[in-house]
Order: sequence, then structure tokens, then C-alpha cells
Amino acid sequence: MKKKMKAERVKKYLCRLWREWRIVVFFIVFVVIPVKSSLADWNWVPTGSMNPTILEGDLIYVNKLAYDLRFPLTLHRLAKWSDPERGDIIVCFSPDDGTRLVKRVIGLPGDTIRMRNNTLFLNGEPVGYTKIGRKYTEIMSGKRRVMCVLAIEDLDGVTHSVMSVPSIQAMRSFGPVTVPQGSYFVMGDNRDSSKDSRYFGFVNRESIVGKAKGVIGSFNITDKYQPRFKRFFESLK
Repeated sequence: MKKKMKAERVKKYLCRLWREWRIVVFFIVFVVIPVKSSLADWNWVPTGSMNPTILEGDLIYVNKLAYDLRFPLTLHRLAKWSDPERGDIIVCFSPDDGTRLVKRVIGLPGDTIRMRNNTLFLNGEPVGYTKIGRKYTEIMSGKRRVMCVLAIEDLDGVTHSVMSVPSIQAMRSFGPVTVPQGSYFVMGDNRDSSKDSRYFGFVNRESIVGKAKGVIGSFNITDKYQPRFKRFFESLK
């Protein structure tokens, strides 16, 4: 008898809980999850592989409609209207272990790429670089600011900052390699501290799920999560 009464109380409690929260549950299941999966998303960046463009602790906005429309929670494509271009900052899954990554597109299908002492060559021609001063790294941590060398890289008219850290061991030369059809060669802007296509190979087109467009918010995870207000709502390029 006591067990039956207890079961009834539990049943009434669950029914009341469902009545109170069912709208929230439906909203999450039928609105939030499909939107995050297929239309727009945000990505927390915990590492410095895209320094100085993206910093550790940046929360970035990802446009999942930049290239195609996918069925929610899958990689199945419902429609396609474009492909990534050289210089795009993309969100993709690593062919090595499936980890979600933020990287820059360097090589398109058919491109031949090589690197010599951190200088990229695309289809036999060297990429243009312009060295810049450390004043552009004011927002980075003091130790990294002192150690790094910065430059503006020009990828067929798409200019952006890149950095190297001469004091650490890194893969600064490779190739040449030719990007197969349906694949892309990606790298981090922090050329000496990024696990990218130099290590895990080409990224399949199907594994690219969106384009990073801007910084929603930023918190310095190396200094008590202090907010970097200057980076809030900053666009990425």
C-alpha cells in the first residue's frame, strides 16, 4: 500500500513537472537544437592555434549557412550554394580524431602547396608577407607577445595576421603537396603552434560545417577569465 501511494506521488510530481517545463523542452528540441545544428552556432576556442586572429577564450559566431544547408545533427547536405574560398576561417572536423577545429583555408582542390621556413608557396609562387610590430599583440598575454614574430599574410588578396614563435620546435617546411578534389588544406594562423593539415592531412569538404564570422565575446583564460571588451562583437578576417 505504501509503495503504491509513493508511486502515485511520484507520478503526480512528474506530471506537474512536465506541464511546467514542456514548452521549454519543445523549444529546445524543435528550435534551439535545429538552429545550432544547421543555421548558426557559437564555438568556444580553448587553444591558441589561431593566434593572433582568434585568442584563447574567444567565443566565436559560426555561420552554418555560409556554404550549404545540412539536416540537423547530421552531415547530410540538403542544399549547397558555395564552397570555401582561400582565406576563409572555417569550422571543421579533424580527419585524425573527429575533433571540432577552427582553421584557415590555405589550399583549394587542385592547388600545389609547399612551405619553406614558414613561407608558403601556392602553385609555385611565394605568398606575400609584410612584417608588423609587436604593438599589434597588445591584447595577447605578455609572455607570448615577447616571444612571437608577426606578419601580414596575403592569400590572393585576403590579408590577415599570422605569427611564429622562433624559440619552439615546429614544422616550418613541408611539401610540395597537391590538394585532391573534394578536399582542402587548412592551417592555423599561429604557424608554430597549430595541429593542422601539415600533421593530419587534407580536410574533406563534407567535414566543413561552417564559416567563423566574428567574436561574440572574449575572456582571458590565462588571467582569471578577465573580459577582453575590445574584442566583443569584433569581425574576423
